[in-house]
Amino acid sequence: MPKLAEGENVFTATIPLRDAYRAPRKKRAKVAVRLVREWVARHFHVKGGVKVGNRLNELIWSRSIEKPPRRVTVNVRVSVEEGEVVEAEVDLPSQAKEEHKE
Repeated sequence: MPKLAEGENVFTATIPLRDAYRAPRKKRAKVAVRLVREWVARHFHVKGGVKVGNRLNELIWSRSIEKPPRRVTVNVRVSVEEGEVVEAEVDLPSQAKEEHKE
């Protein structure tokens, strides 16, 4: 776990989603979103919820439910209060946002 200061911290991370391919074809994108939430909660010790941004969600679902990406590079925004991580938000980095729009 990276060192976290009070307030808001932003990290870039690459999350592997290959385990989504162990799920049945018609459930892979949904499993991939769950894997993103679990990965962030595990690596940043999040006590509250993990929000998945719209653009990341659209990227995962862009190749249909059967073929989510094998890995995604994301920005993780973590809110720390009184030494505990209370909330995390995951979305695409700003460059990927622009590429995804095109």
